Amino acid sequence: MLDRISTKTLTAGLIAVTFLVIAIGGVIRIYDAGESCPDWPTCFGSWSFDVSPEEQEIWWDENPDEIDSRGEHHRYTTFQIFTEWVHRLIAGVILGPLVLLNWFLVGRNDESNSATKLAAAVSVALIVWQGLIGWFTVEMDNEHWSVALHLASALAFELSLIWLWLCISRDTHETPKWIEFDPILATRWKNRIAWLGFGSFIALFAGVFVATTPGANTGCGVNGFDSWPLCHGKLFNTIENLENQSQIIHRWIVVIVEIALLAAAWVVMKEQDQHQHGQILRNWIWTATGLFLLNVVVGAFYIFSWTADSGFEEWLSLLHLLLASLTFLVLATVWLSTSVGTLYDTNVETLE
Repeated sequence: MLDRISTKTLTAGLIAVTFLVIAIGGVIRIYDAGESCPDWPTCFGSWSFDVSPEEQEIWWDENPDEIDSRGEHHRYTTFQIFTEWVHRLIAGVILGPLVLLNWFLVGRNDESNSATKLAAAVSVALIVWQGLIGWFTVEMDNEHWSVALHLASALAFELSLIWLWLCISRDTHETPKWIEFDPILATRWKNRIAWLGFGSFIALFAGVFVATTPGANTGCGVNGFDSWPLCHGKLFNTIENLENQSQIIHRWIVVIVEIALLAAAWVVMKEQDQHQHGQILRNWIWTATGLFLLNVVVGAFYIFSWTADSGFEEWLSLLHLLLASLTFLVLATVWLSTSVGTLYDTNVETLE
């Protein structure tokens, strides 16, 4: 029982730390620090973040093949290097070993269900995969698609931990009331929630593509309402270049998902059974819808924040990323609780 309780607590902590790592990744992007440690796993050949401009120059001279898109004369600040360094520290030195420890504790407990052990093993596989993708992103000089893949992998890892937490909760018969749904309503909504989650992920992925593509943030201009919700003063624009006009594509994806979420929020209110569990599912969908709508507003304020002197308020971009990630995770958690819960119960019946 002690192992069960400790793994549930540890898994909850890992979920929180993983979201922190995602947030730090967003900070790295807005401060243009993605290449501030050009090698991996070291940083300018060092294990420290305190690398002076002179030391950077020496390292570039010794490693000319590693010069990134900013050129050999570019120098990173200590803060930029620190953000990338601490990102790697938390992910590799703290998160990785704790995931392995959690997998070991789950595996040695004979009472753990097979679904619980599978979830723990998947979390280990995904943390290894995430490390490889991190290395690959550095090697690709932070190409927009590689950054988006890095984020997608981080979200997949986060979901594996949520799945594990749900399984451990069922092992201990301590599933919280706020994640228990009416089975009839949950079955009816399982596929709908999957599509809503997929749509929110595509909107998130497209947004990351825009944020990491040079010039895409200004693809619709920076002239107030002519730039948002309009694009160069027009409601519809012909797409001639997918990269340069990725912002308008992202916006139309957001509109489609927004309409779908609003429709779902209305329908679930009408379909809910008149008891607690039906209301819980309704509240989760309403929460996801509210987060998505709030994020639309944040995106608008980001466009409006542009000035000729300082450009965009990049902290709004970070908030935009975190709200989009949270919206997806909310929907994915509901889907996991309904779909994976069914898989868990099937495994229990098989063992019995």
